[in-house]
Amino acid sequence: MFDTIFREYDIRGIYPKDLNEKSVKAIGICLGRVMKSRGVKSVSVGYDARVSANALFGYLVSGFNAAKIEVYDIGMLPTPVGYFSVFTDKFDANVMITGSHNPKEYNGFKITIKKDSYFGDDLQSLKNEVNKFIASGEVVEDNFKATKFDILSSYVDFYAKEFSHLKGLKTKIICDAGNGVAGITLKPIAKALGLKFNLLYPEPNGEFPNHHPDPSEEENIKELKQALKNGYDIGFGFDGDADRIAVLTPKRTIKGDDLAYLYAKNMKNPRVLGEVKCSQNMYDEIDKIGKSFMGKTGHSNIKKAMKELNIDMAAEVSGHIFFKERFFGFDDAVYAMIRVLELIANGFDLDAELDRLPKLYSTDEMKIKTDDSSKFKIIEALKVELNRDGNGLPKIIDIIDIDGVRIKFQNGWGLVRASNTTPVIVTRFEANSLKNMQEIQDGVIALVNKIMVDCNA
Repeated sequence: MFDTIFREYDIRGIYPKDLNEKSVKAIGICLGRVMKSRGVKSVSVGYDARVSANALFGYLVSGFNAAKIEVYDIGMLPTPVGYFSVFTDKFDANVMITGSHNPKEYNGFKITIKKDSYFGDDLQSLKNEVNKFIASGEVVEDNFKATKFDILSSYVDFYAKEFSHLKGLKTKIICDAGNGVAGITLKPIAKALGLKFNLLYPEPNGEFPNHHPDPSEEENIKELKQALKNGYDIGFGFDGDADRIAVLTPKRTIKGDDLAYLYAKNMKNPRVLGEVKCSQNMYDEIDKIGKSFMGKTGHSNIKKAMKELNIDMAAEVSGHIFFKERFFGFDDAVYAMIRVLELIANGFDLDAELDRLPKLYSTDEMKIKTDDSSKFKIIEALKVELNRDGNGLPKIIDIIDIDGVRIKFQNGWGLVRASNTTPVIVTRFEANSLKNMQEIQDGVIALVNKIMVDCNA
């Protein structure tokens, strides 16, 4: 049984314990059958820099070939380039073999079928089919047949055409690819647009010898911060598969929700989707120039909601940015970077714009370790406690439970949600003063810890 690798948004596990010849060939043939049932004739398959990529590629392609799906090998690329191959109608479906920002022993599959993410209930149905297939004892023979296809050139051409007005931009840029795959697209795009930037750790290396490819963690952007003290104007950090970005000025690190506000300032009547972790400032300020919406965390949830709500742009605090306006609606860190450079070219002073916002104090995401079997139970128990008098919290104004619980108080809010990708409870807090933020944080964390003790009793 390989139940734990089928997550909410994608398939993810440790190689070779979870993802191995048996499980991945079964995923390939069962997913291939699903694709065929949905009218898919061709699938593009790409991968990031993980050391397990080649082995998993062979197993997956063998499964697809057994299901009689035509396979195209698009090579080592950022995940968004795989999405691009479907959204530009080159292929009917795409699978990117990627561990994203997880530790190096992880890998996984992000699946797109007919321009829709394949996630949630669909992945759980696939899990059942995979387990049935494995139990049957049926064997998938090795068959690595896949036609090589150059999608990178089309991707770079898109930027050369859409952002030709950025040619000659004098801004001094520093980027950190973190030995992931961002450099594969950054280099040719910079050349095509004549951009001046230096690129740290551009060579893909699945051992990630310099730092972990997760720019949301402070320790992984130290080199960028240092570089910005040495004459660079703007810095960008990328995660392992380049669908998530960090943006740094010499003054601050700009979170995804603040980025959304900045992008919206350069759009007409924007309809912007945020997640439950986003600052209240983002929602309040965007509502002055357009319309904001709050939704669930996770790239698959966001893409679905964007279609349903006719959204122009969406953002997660962690740096996943999704543009539908002038783009295709998926998260692409390189595209997000170029749109920041466009703001600068248009005369936006990023720091000055953010300095004008009402002063709020917020924490980074704080993670409480638990296990996958307990994390959702803890959230359900918390919902009960929040409706009980004497729970030790300040007066609650509202509870938003679309994704965990976002608890609104008079002076701020606290979020508690179960991560869909790792065995942790994620928290974040924001208030109009440090004192109020600390009060909310202490009260909510104490309540969560009490619940965790009770759940383990």
